[in-house]
Amino acid sequence: MTIAISQGFACRTHLSFNLPLFNRVQKARQSFSVAAIESLAESVNVHKEDFRISPARDVNGGNDDCKPEEWKKLCSKELGIRTSRIAKPAKVVLNVLRKKGYEVYLVGGCVRDLVLKRTPKDFDILTSAELKEVMRAFPRCEIVGRRFPICHVHVDDAIVEVSSFSTIGRKFGRKSKSSMRKPSGCDEYDFVRWRNCMQRDFTINGLMFDPFARIVYDYVGGMKDIQKAKVRCIIPASTSFAEDCARILRGIRIAARLGFRFSRETSHYLKEFSDSLLRLDKGRIHLEMNYMLAYGSAEASLRLLWKFGLLEILLPLQASYLVSHGFRRRDKRSNMLLSLFASLDKLLAPDRPCHSCLWVSILAFHEALVEQPRDALVIAAFSIAVHRGGSLSEAVDIAKQISQPHETSFHEISQSCYAYTKDELMDEVIKLADSVKSTLRKLTDENIVSQALVQYPQAPQSDMVFISWALSLKVCSMFDCVKRGRNRRFVSNRGGEIDYESLALGRLDEVRDIFGRVVFDTVYPIQLATQ
Repeated sequence: MTIAISQGFACRTHLSFNLPLFNRVQKARQSFSVAAIESLAESVNVHKEDFRISPARDVNGGNDDCKPEEWKKLCSKELGIRTSRIAKPAKVVLNVLRKKGYEVYLVGGCVRDLVLKRTPKDFDILTSAELKEVMRAFPRCEIVGRRFPICHVHVDDAIVEVSSFSTIGRKFGRKSKSSMRKPSGCDEYDFVRWRNCMQRDFTINGLMFDPFARIVYDYVGGMKDIQKAKVRCIIPASTSFAEDCARILRGIRIAARLGFRFSRETSHYLKEFSDSLLRLDKGRIHLEMNYMLAYGSAEASLRLLWKFGLLEILLPLQASYLVSHGFRRRDKRSNMLLSLFASLDKLLAPDRPCHSCLWVSILAFHEALVEQPRDALVIAAFSIAVHRGGSLSEAVDIAKQISQPHETSFHEISQSCYAYTKDELMDEVIKLADSVKSTLRKLTDENIVSQALVQYPQAPQSDMVFISWALSLKVCSMFDCVKRGRNRRFVSNRGGEIDYESLALGRLDEVRDIFGRVVFDTVYPIQLATQ
């Protein structure tokens, strides 16, 4: 997918950056079942008397996390959900299974996003079919996961996750007998759906949508919490986080992306169970951190991680930076670290993510400046050289002609008035590139990371390193062009448009392009230029 943007780096200098930016629309690939896509879009007659929406009870004071919820069956049309928002690969899977006579539902965060009229990151499907029956229904499908297996259905270049009621039922069967009791007054269909919803993490993720009957089932109070902009565990938070501490990170990610707050009990146990993250698999940590930082809500995620005392465990070096600058838990101020990720967020979205090497490179770049602040001119030349992946000589020429003011509130930018010669400036840019590479090695060194907060004895001690050596090498290669490009001719870019497919795959030209924009726009913010 290639989508054009209009961003500060693209438009603030009279020098040639091949801008303004223009839209380029990539032709959508045709699905293997056009008829399947179209059938879901057909209208379904809904009788209003079939939907009885119980009024939400007024909850005042006390612990509202443990009160039983009224079950609701809601008309998706009245909620403003449009099936046209469902991605084509998901429609294909829904229709194929439906035509074979199975029940199918959209579940989890995608239903929440459809209610909020947001673009879902992905679509999860729940079906009455056994996983082996799902396998037989699709030519490209495999079962993944041992503990809780699901199907990955390949439709064109997309993967749609499909789970089965039977698998969830077996998982539920391992719970205590009291958890399995059928609530009074419900039929078997409601019981099966309710049982599935009770296995999910947060109430706002506990909605179930039948796109054919146009019904949204709410057994856990999800709609009430969406209306209140609240993230709340379905079961008691202490039990939920003890079962799966990764829910802590998912909660942070959801709250950051939606701008929601946590319920009182959930908030308390986020802090209480923070140390449990040290036991989480590093691959899982990286996955959850990537969801936070690569999908357009990185700044809000970092603020929440800091607020709840999780940043000290996950990113001790960055936590040390905040502590050393007197950044309070609920601080509304900004700094260079948060500003860099705010600039990144402007270019990304849930359906337009970046590869993890981009946000890792931003962490390394910032830490290099923390260790040794640099002149704004050096940073500008560095960002331009990386952005183009071309001639360092011409990047320096461009930087020396910048006349707009730079950000002066960041401690990482030295306030030098030194007049660099061209060769001196080129040497400083190469030194900065080498410094960023050196900092990357720190981010993957457990001994160095473990010492980040040693001068703050009240802080939890963590040697968490979830950035793999292979990823750090990929990030290092991003900056090789700065040295190699010293005598190369300037490489013209594609008119400033972003190729999001290449960005998500981590293709270096695209990652360098966005890295340069983010750095430049942070140091030379557009609002200063307009002033």
